[in-house]
Amino acid sequence: MKAYGVNELRKMFLEFFESKGHLAMKSFSLVPHNDNSLLIINSGMAPLKPYFTGAEKPPRTRVTTCQKCIRTGDIENVGKTARHGTFFEMLGNFSFGDYFKHEAIAWSWEFLTQVVGLDPERLYPSIYENDEEAFEIWNKEIGIAPERIFRFGKEDNFWEHGAGPCGPCSEIYYDRGEKYGCGKPGCTVGCECDRYMEVWNNVFTQFENDGKGNYSELKQKNIDTGMGLERLAVVVQDVDSIFDVDTLQALRNKVCEFANIKYQQDDAKDVSIRLITDHIRSATFMISDGIMPSNEGRGYVLRRLIRRAARHGKMLGIEGNFLSRLSETVIEGSKDGYPELEEKKEFIFNVLTKEEEKFGKTIDQGLDILNGMEEEMKGKGEKVLSGANAFMLYDTYGFPLDLTKEILEEKGYSIDEDGFKAAMEEQRVKARTSRKVSNYMGKDATVYDEIDPSITSEFVGYDKLSYESDITVLTTETEVVDAVSDGDKATIFVEQTPFYATMGGQEGDTGVIRTADAEFKVEETIKLLGGKIGHVGYVTKGMFKVGDKVTLEVAPEERADTCKNHSATHLLQKALKTVLGNHVEQKGSLVTPDRLRFDFTHFEAMTAEEIAKTEALVNKEIQANLPVVTKIMSIDEAKKTGAMALFGEKYSENVRVVSMGDFSIELCGGTHVANTGEIQAFKIVSEAGVASGVRRIEALTGQGVFAYYRNVEEQLAKAAALLKAGTHEVCDKIEHLQAEVKSLHSENEALKSKMAQGALGNVMDKVTEVKGVKLLAAALEGVDMNGLRDLGDQLKEKLGEGVVVLASANDGKVCLMATATDGAMKQGAHAGNLVKGIAQIVGGGGGGRPNMAQAGGKNPDKIPEAIAAVAGILEDQIK
Repeated sequence: MKAYGVNELRKMFLEFFESKGHLAMKSFSLVPHNDNSLLIINSGMAPLKPYFTGAEKPPRTRVTTCQKCIRTGDIENVGKTARHGTFFEMLGNFSFGDYFKHEAIAWSWEFLTQVVGLDPERLYPSIYENDEEAFEIWNKEIGIAPERIFRFGKEDNFWEHGAGPCGPCSEIYYDRGEKYGCGKPGCTVGCECDRYMEVWNNVFTQFENDGKGNYSELKQKNIDTGMGLERLAVVVQDVDSIFDVDTLQALRNKVCEFANIKYQQDDAKDVSIRLITDHIRSATFMISDGIMPSNEGRGYVLRRLIRRAARHGKMLGIEGNFLSRLSETVIEGSKDGYPELEEKKEFIFNVLTKEEEKFGKTIDQGLDILNGMEEEMKGKGEKVLSGANAFMLYDTYGFPLDLTKEILEEKGYSIDEDGFKAAMEEQRVKARTSRKVSNYMGKDATVYDEIDPSITSEFVGYDKLSYESDITVLTTETEVVDAVSDGDKATIFVEQTPFYATMGGQEGDTGVIRTADAEFKVEETIKLLGGKIGHVGYVTKGMFKVGDKVTLEVAPEERADTCKNHSATHLLQKALKTVLGNHVEQKGSLVTPDRLRFDFTHFEAMTAEEIAKTEALVNKEIQANLPVVTKIMSIDEAKKTGAMALFGEKYSENVRVVSMGDFSIELCGGTHVANTGEIQAFKIVSEAGVASGVRRIEALTGQGVFAYYRNVEEQLAKAAALLKAGTHEVCDKIEHLQAEVKSLHSENEALKSKMAQGALGNVMDKVTEVKGVKLLAAALEGVDMNGLRDLGDQLKEKLGEGVVVLASANDGKVCLMATATDGAMKQGAHAGNLVKGIAQIVGGGGGGRPNMAQAGGKNPDKIPEAIAAVAGILEDQIK
């Protein structure tokens, strides 16, 4: 068997499956696309999930890939043994409802034995314990003796993740020989030693798990296979571990060269050699996919890898920055399979150097501080570093918690991780409460303050919606960066842009920025100091880096609608001056694709007639199809044309003048239609006051007007249907209903009055005297407050002089009313105080004037008690 190199094996695998009708797809990015379940791609099938679930149609039903992957679940063990690594390449062939077990098993056997040349007698398949179909294929079709086919249970040979598609597996193991074995009797496939190495796993997705342990056959069965490229190389090259295969060995040797040491002469140093070898591969590939060092998410994973490697380099005695030089060896060894590494190498080197320099400035000082903390713990007999100290190392010296933990564990110490989290949260709270940091302009400080002041942008979008330019600056929400990738929120700055930035009341453009492999959705375009134009949004796929040539594409429909609304504001301002007078001045505006808003000076609400005149005048100029002409001229020349300017606005020496025929001439930097006819139609939907002497009009143009009238028609049709009338009869029908309601209301009030009197009965015999003042206090049932007031007036008239107090239980609540005549008031009676006193008894409150008052309560059962208390309260009032 020939000892093929890693790059040869990758090429052989992909070409073999291409010969079997598979589409060879290039490796997907390490950044998951539209998959929030993963931080980083960790398996060959992960990027293909949409094809397996049916969410996307695959480019072909047979696909093969060599996928770059990163797993950091056991990062603490990387370097400590020769087994563990974070970066690996996964070879795979996939079927989406095409071939199944027969082909998958046959082709895996063919590739290993006939293409690569592994000894068939040293290969051992395993199957799921009751997968008889797979057993028959291995035994009858491939010719493997039954005793060489191993049956494993669900834990080892059945792939599933809760509810959903799942299925049995068939793995292939290679016997590497006794020298790699444990030497124990009975050592065979499944032993934990290094003799029998699993090289290939075929997953047969044939069942649907309902989540309750019930399995049904899938109509579309899929194949998902995986074979670690480095593992295959270990077998083919007959070496001890992945760190000994050709590409990794070259990298490992370079680490030794930099440290001036040899491998396998010092166990402690071997740990560092392996760790650096592994981590620099991961870091190189991550940066090439646009992942940047940061303190969260996948950026934190990258920063952690870089800093671990840098620290172990120092432990080996490597002086100065070395990671970018090591990365060169990574690129040289892998560029055959991943040409993008070569294309982006300067960028990769730059990111690594900056991050290593940043860490290098504090690592020695941080290590000294940590040594001091260790001595302090040792003196106190403690074994746990406080959370506050761990946070100080993180916050001041850039030591990730994992790095501090790793260093301490080497010496038998641990960390109070809960205390660390508490210190972290305390800092976040402080940051939130003191966020109003100001820059030198007195404004809130932002990431944009860190951009080189010499960077500027040129707007070229008056007559272009698409343009090519170079990226000059990239920022995330917190820092200026060299690259951004899939899912990142960011701001892109370019030399020239067709995107209009929000200013002068006009909302900025939206759209897309693209390269051949990447896409950025622009949600907002902003104008910053120094003429910078920022495109704010997020990366929807791929990566962008500083220096990239990009195509900027403005959303055409949104721009067109914005132009209609902006040009309409110019016509509106002139129309308002014509209808209302020359005192009208613009006080503000907002122009979006959906609507326009115009604030202006005027000292009273516009009448319906004035609104109609203004609207008609604007529509007249729209129908006139006036040409919209823009000219650049000096401010003095502009004034001579009579162009309207914003009061108090500062203008540069040269200004842009926008003319719409002879009707409107204004200074304006915004975007407009070519002629007023493009606006189509104009409709004022509201007019209101917003401040003293300032009115606001909101209006629509174009399709917005038509949508408005469609909605009005729909509402009219609904109203007609409810009235059971034609739309032309709605007004007559409403007038008829209003008259009917008025008549019924009068009738209802008369009935309520009659019922109230009936409920009251003959109460005049209940009249008593309190110190010479007549008092009528009575309880009723089911009379509302209006009814009580009417009855009170009637009874007061009958009484002549005196006080009337009525109480009624109505819908579970209490209504109280008291009224007093002039004579009673002269003697001291006060209706308001009287009601206030008895309202407390029924669980309520209220009051009023001396002659009339009312109150409410929530306890009807207490009404008799309240009525009984009236005389006593009145007695206290009478002089």
